[in-house]
Amino acid sequence: MTISEIFAHDYMTVIVLRAVIVGVLVSVCSSLLGVSLVMKRYSMIGDGLSHVGYFALAIGAVAGVGSEFSLEAAIPIVILAAILILKLDDSPKISGDAACAIVSTGAVAVGTIIFGFVGTSTSDICGSLFGSASVVTVTNKDLVIAAVLFAVVVAWFALYSRQIFSVTFDEAFSSAAGCRAGSLRTVLAVLTAVTIVVGMKMMGAIMISALIVFPALTATQLCRSFRGVVIASAVTSVVCFILGFAAACFFSLQTGAAVVTVELAAFIISCIAGKIVRKRK
Repeated sequence: MTISEIFAHDYMTVIVLRAVIVGVLVSVCSSLLGVSLVMKRYSMIGDGLSHVGYFALAIGAVAGVGSEFSLEAAIPIVILAAILILKLDDSPKISGDAACAIVSTGAVAVGTIIFGFVGTSTSDICGSLFGSASVVTVTNKDLVIAAVLFAVVVAWFALYSRQIFSVTFDEAFSSAAGCRAGSLRTVLAVLTAVTIVVGMKMMGAIMISALIVFPALTATQLCRSFRGVVIASAVTSVVCFILGFAAACFFSLQTGAAVVTVELAAFIISCIAGKIVRKRK
């Protein structure tokens, strides 16, 4: 599909632009949240919650919830899972990565069994895991939810940037200094859960976690300050999404796989560039 074919009709232009806007908004949200998650070594929580999103879609299929209400059905389930992971992480017997592994693997296993009982086709399961190859699946409601989420995430970072910085690097000291570290961590997990659910339709349950991890890792290879990493992460995420989305449209690929492949390439390039710069210094 060429650019002229995509924009040959007004309705196709609206559909494509809507999908791009939703993807950009979700990319910014995931990249901002991903910086704190990666630096706190909580990146596995994104992967765990993305698998729970797959489970939530299976629950919605059993309940007879149509695709038009899939977001509303999945958001509370994934938020509860985020809170559960935090509770398990606070347990002295279960580490954070073990808590994520328990929730993620269990969610995928149970979700797959549920989809089997419902009789979901293989193509539908593939779309749930790796994202839709069609931009038509993104609706105006998705756009509104993504815009609200974007406003909340950006406002949270703007208002609590110092607290987020403090909790990210030294949660124990932040708590001792009077910062509500537990509340900030809960808000971070909840916003991550909502971001994953909103981005799941386009990116897929498996691929959406990469939108959280890769931009932050790429930014840390190039920047040293927290602010620099945040800005670089957001820019990287948006650029990689646009390039991956374009490739998916032109070559009829799964959107999630195309975007993640571009982000992987960007990460590899940043690692090489970072090593070159450090050697010169």
